[in-house]
Amino acid sequence: MYVLGDFLLAVAKLVDYVLYAYMWIIVIRALLSWVNPDPWNPIVRFLHQVTEPVLRPIRRRLPNTAIDFSPLVVILGIYFLQWFLVPVLVRTAYRLG
Repeated sequence: MYVLGDFLLAVAKLVDYVLYAYMWIIVIRALLSWVNPDPWNPIVRFLHQVTEPVLRPIRRRLPNTAIDFSPLVVILGIYFLQWFLVPVLVRTAYRLG
């Protein structure tokens, strides 16, 4: 059973790293929206392709204002997952191991 616990611990750590990296991708995308970058730049296209599937549904549900609050909502969701999901996985891994 300790193998499953170690595996779950590794999954928890991986999920934490992925959520942290995605949070920074969202932050970079929000900062780039202030400077109007070249839309054909490969980095800008990558950031748009990675973040738009998450931001678009939230943007549709929020009221239409001059300021786009969808990155803030996504970042808060990421923090929630880091504070709730990751510790639950870690505790479960320690109980199994």
